[in-house]
Amino acid sequence: MANFPSLSGRDIREKFLKFYEERQHKILPSASLIPEDPTVMLTIAGMLPFKPIFLGQRQAPQPRATTSQKCIRTNDIENVGRTARHHTFFEMLGNFSFGDYFKEQAIEWAWELSTQVYKLPANRIVPSVFNEDDEAFAIWRDRIGIPEHRIQRMGEKDNFWKSGVTGPCGPCSELYYDFHPELGDENIDLEDDSRFIEFYNLVFMQYNRDADGNLTPLENKNIDTGLGLERMAQILQQVPNNYETDLIFPIIKTAAEIAGIDYSKADEKTKTSLKVIGDHVRSVVHMIADGVTGKNTGRGYILRRLIRRVVRKGRSLGIEANFINQVAETAIALSEAAYPNVREREDFITSQLEREESQFLKTLDRGEKLLADIIADATNLGSKQISGQDAFELYATYGFPLELTQEIAEEHSLTVDIEEFNREMQQHQELGSKDLEAIDLTAKNALGEIVKSSGDTSFLGYSDLISQSQVMGIVIINEENSHNAKSATAREQVQIVLDKTPFYGESGGQIGDKGYLSGDDVLIRIDDVQKEGNVFVHQGKVDRGTINVGDTVNATIDRACRRRVQANHTATHLLQAALKKVVDDSVSQAGSLVNFDRLRFDFNSPRALTPQDVQQVEDLVNTWISEAHQADVNVMPIEKAKTKGATAMFGEKYGDEVRVIDFPGVSMELCGGTHVSNTAEIGAFKIISEIGISSGVRRIEAVAGAAILDYLNIRDKVVKELSDKFKVKPEEISDRVNNLQAELKATQKELEAAKQELALAKSDGLLSQAETVGDYKVLVANMGEMDAKSLQSAAERLQQKLGEAAVVVASIPREGKVSLVAAFSQQVIKEKKLQAGKFIGGIAKICGGGGGGRPNLAQAGARDASKLDEALDTAKQQLVAGLS
Repeated sequence: MANFPSLSGRDIREKFLKFYEERQHKILPSASLIPEDPTVMLTIAGMLPFKPIFLGQRQAPQPRATTSQKCIRTNDIENVGRTARHHTFFEMLGNFSFGDYFKEQAIEWAWELSTQVYKLPANRIVPSVFNEDDEAFAIWRDRIGIPEHRIQRMGEKDNFWKSGVTGPCGPCSELYYDFHPELGDENIDLEDDSRFIEFYNLVFMQYNRDADGNLTPLENKNIDTGLGLERMAQILQQVPNNYETDLIFPIIKTAAEIAGIDYSKADEKTKTSLKVIGDHVRSVVHMIADGVTGKNTGRGYILRRLIRRVVRKGRSLGIEANFINQVAETAIALSEAAYPNVREREDFITSQLEREESQFLKTLDRGEKLLADIIADATNLGSKQISGQDAFELYATYGFPLELTQEIAEEHSLTVDIEEFNREMQQHQELGSKDLEAIDLTAKNALGEIVKSSGDTSFLGYSDLISQSQVMGIVIINEENSHNAKSATAREQVQIVLDKTPFYGESGGQIGDKGYLSGDDVLIRIDDVQKEGNVFVHQGKVDRGTINVGDTVNATIDRACRRRVQANHTATHLLQAALKKVVDDSVSQAGSLVNFDRLRFDFNSPRALTPQDVQQVEDLVNTWISEAHQADVNVMPIEKAKTKGATAMFGEKYGDEVRVIDFPGVSMELCGGTHVSNTAEIGAFKIISEIGISSGVRRIEAVAGAAILDYLNIRDKVVKELSDKFKVKPEEISDRVNNLQAELKATQKELEAAKQELALAKSDGLLSQAETVGDYKVLVANMGEMDAKSLQSAAERLQQKLGEAAVVVASIPREGKVSLVAAFSQQVIKEKKLQAGKFIGGIAKICGGGGGGRPNLAQAGARDASKLDEALDTAKQQLVAGLS
């Protein structure tokens, strides 16, 4: 083994950043896994946050930077766990120069870092260069002193970086670590990953490539590097693969303990499953912390796919129940020092994982059973392929993912007819969306005709709550054929355009008004108003009478709803002003929703908020409300508004003239929404929740005005019910709940102890059933309904009482499920070469399950209780044969 100091992953990261900080690089935090770049779904490289700078789209904030960047890649997901260094989640340590230093300095520092900081022996580092890059070759040879024959020239495929077909590009120089320098320097093959591992890549961005492929030297040359943290940890910790470093192995160990497996003695298939769990759990923890949630498309589907792979790998190890959050806790503990948001968002992470895991376990139970039948039929017919139709039925009817069907099929040496699956999918989508598309399309077309012909709607709602308006157009909405109509009658769903209206159309985060249109014996209830450009579309239902194009109607908004939304909207402005004062002046809006019941405000924040911050913000808003600040509303040129210091609303587009809502000394914003005329009209403000939703973005939900009464009434009702049930005063409820929790915990412990005692007592009754085989005792028995933990205790006790013995016991702790435990004495293991872990795994397969563990004690789970007798008979036969 090499002679250099072992460093923890944390030390490797810190030494890298410190090394470059000492060389005038600014340490920047890792960007979110949700990238700004719309062309990629997830952050896939350390350079991605700087891509706009490299492409000349943005000015560099400083000439030098260094980062430890979280990355996710899933293009090689099938290789995770199978190779020494494929991952979905990894950290890329990088140093970057934006038009500052170039090749010579980058190469010298990379060499200094590798040999003097990380203490890698010089004879174990082999550099590569682009085969046309004589400059880099000369630096390695003349400045660093590497013999020419050790500097490997490589082609464009391996050693030339480009951002696309056109744009900035340049040659690379990579540093490889040699695990076997004793093999000598002749015939060095850097693609031999059993001997070499690339750990540092230096990109020299020096050209611009045009559409014809011509290269022109850049005026400002850049450096972009990446050192793989996991790879360097493997090297310095001298372990056989990245998974067994301190960055990942504690996660693997936690999963192994849950499964009752000794990793060091597990077979390769078991180790691979554990590695997948270790890698994927790390990925999903960071993805959720950065705001990714489970969905059926995009990055949400990637998250869901990784979680599902974890669940299935756990199932293959005999883990039947939910377990991801136990493993996730280890991943969070390993990451929180470098990435505090994983601990800050722990509750959100665990709730998301719990939901996704529970949902998929239900899918897995249904789908695996059906897929097992499909595989059996294919095997019996001698087929090597599962039909695309069967795979699609599993997907469409039972929610069983295609890639999981493929994985399970591969385990049985089968493939899936993907072309047929895709044909089934396309046909399903066409049939499923045909009617809905027709409804949406006809409605849009009909409305589009009215919008074009009606002209802009005059909005009167800032001053008037009722107006006499003329009907300019009507669209009738129905499932058969939404269409432009001259009239509409009772019970018909409609969209109506007026020449003028007091109704606010949804925009700027504020919901549209409610109300009604009325005339001579006609009433239309309006439940939403949307804007198509400057045309207001009133959506609702005709309650009675007939409405005709050209009619004059009284357009009346629901005043109570308007007052509610005004209170919530003004409270949003006050909330932003309070956050700037309490948290940081850099706080800016990142999205909002204002409706009749509550408000939601998303904001960019340099840090997480403490409970004290939240309380201080709430108190400040209520102070401004009680101070009765009068609104000053003006329309002015946008440049004047900016000069006065008005804050712009997130996502809004402004013309030359803007509306400014000013509560002097408190808040001034550009806003087209409706507001109270005095802050006192709000009454009160209450924050309901404050959470982080992605890296650097937080969310506050709150209620204001009359909505607070609804909020308080619901909670008051809950408090009263709890007081009645617990027979305590409201202020004593918390203590009562704590006492009940303590009592429940104590009761659960007593119950566990009782179960253990019952299991042990039951096991003693089985001792007489043990059979003698040579010098050993064999006992195989079904212990009925018993939980897995008690079953294990029973097995251990039986083996201890029988002495040199092999014990296999089973139970059915819940309907349809099977638990199996094997306990072998040391002589059985040593003399007869039988191991409990391997043995019980094979027996569990008979019941459609799996598992493993230590040579002396192992546990397995299975799903098919109908095969239990067969499994136990097989176990007994194999033990008798093995011990004879």
